[in-house]
Amino acid sequence: MRRVLSIVLSLILIGFIVLWTYNLFIDNIIELEKAEEEAYRGIIKIWDIPRPDMNIDSTYSWMANKIRAFERRNAGVYIEYVQADLDTLYNAIVKGNVDADEMPDIIPVDANFFDFSLLEPLNEYISEDEIEEFKHQVIKAVTYQDQLLAVPVAMTTNVMLINLDKFNERGVSPPLGGDWTYEEFVDIISRLKYDSDGDGIIDEYGFISSLETNKYDIWAIILSDGCEYINPKRKTYNFYGEKAIKGLQKLVNLKEKYRAVPDYFGIIEGKDAWEMFYKDRKAATYITGAWAVDYLDNQYKSGEGFNFDIVNFPKRDKNLPIILSDDIIAYGVLKTEDAKKVQMCVEFLKYLTSERNQRSLEDLSLFTVKRNINNMYSENSKMKKVEKNLDYTIYVPFIDHKGEIDTIVNEEIRKAIMGEKSPSEAIEDAKSQIDRLTNKEK
Repeated sequence: MRRVLSIVLSLILIGFIVLWTYNLFIDNIIELEKAEEEAYRGIIKIWDIPRPDMNIDSTYSWMANKIRAFERRNAGVYIEYVQADLDTLYNAIVKGNVDADEMPDIIPVDANFFDFSLLEPLNEYISEDEIEEFKHQVIKAVTYQDQLLAVPVAMTTNVMLINLDKFNERGVSPPLGGDWTYEEFVDIISRLKYDSDGDGIIDEYGFISSLETNKYDIWAIILSDGCEYINPKRKTYNFYGEKAIKGLQKLVNLKEKYRAVPDYFGIIEGKDAWEMFYKDRKAATYITGAWAVDYLDNQYKSGEGFNFDIVNFPKRDKNLPIILSDDIIAYGVLKTEDAKKVQMCVEFLKYLTSERNQRSLEDLSLFTVKRNINNMYSENSKMKKVEKNLDYTIYVPFIDHKGEIDTIVNEEIRKAIMGEKSPSEAIEDAKSQIDRLTNKEK
């Protein structure tokens, strides 16, 4: 009896082991089949635009190399890379000017994007650990209503450049250590004014910059009293109140009180201001994007340029300088019902943020969006100074009506600079218009 019972128990045990092994084997096969099913195979279309404000005709060559490498890693995935201007891209999305099967899957996205509801929320495709690898200021900038709507790939910022040759010619010392307060800034640029041809008319100035929609070169001076353009938590317009008035007054004073800038300050266009600095050399100090550093460096090394350096923006007392920018290159995915395709699109964008690919951004004079990638531009002292500016930079986040807000504010600032309104009137009028725009007027 005992022997029979032992045999039965042994058979039951053997049967359990066989059944368990079989189920495990089948589960593994199912999991493998499931994994294979989840991988998208097909065509992904990327539309990209030139970025003339960064002096980068495009990221085309950089991106093309990354596409080829990604395709080799993902058999069956083919990426079409289309060069398009911004109007063509937006018209295709809004007006449907192209066939449905020609529509892009991945597009460049910034704070000026016209309808964030068209973009696929990416939170479920990117883990919290992966998000933590990005610089926090960058992730905040591409988040809209608590949803990550784009993957940041590169970043840059604005810089203040000085023509050291002009400083030396006038016997003016650059700011010690590159730091200066607003008062020191005004004193130095005032001493750099000069009548170069002796006709009694000042034709060289210590400083020039432009005021243009969607560009924030001049805002480092406006924000130096601690005001905000957009509140980073509420992501609402916040340029009003006493600090905003004081900041705008500093900008107005450059022209009205100190006569440190030309009469056309406030209306000069960006292209003309840039040529006045680097080509005509009629301005000793200039604010622009970091792209100019590499350009000016190459000009100087070729013997066609001038000796220059990077200094910090004027700051209030001992506070850190503040820089406003929206110079983040990021890409979003247009909404689709094909979740596998979205996943593959995100995988490609994440591939662009790998350490090797991020370090290659040096070829474009751009910077990494990752926190743990250090020692970029280790042999370029000027670009290392630019890298430090990233810590002081506030990036304009994804908000509704951003383009309209920029237009309103720039026009009111221009009126204040040109003496058509006081700073307080300009700021109050801008707030009233923006309140009406955003339906928040009480």
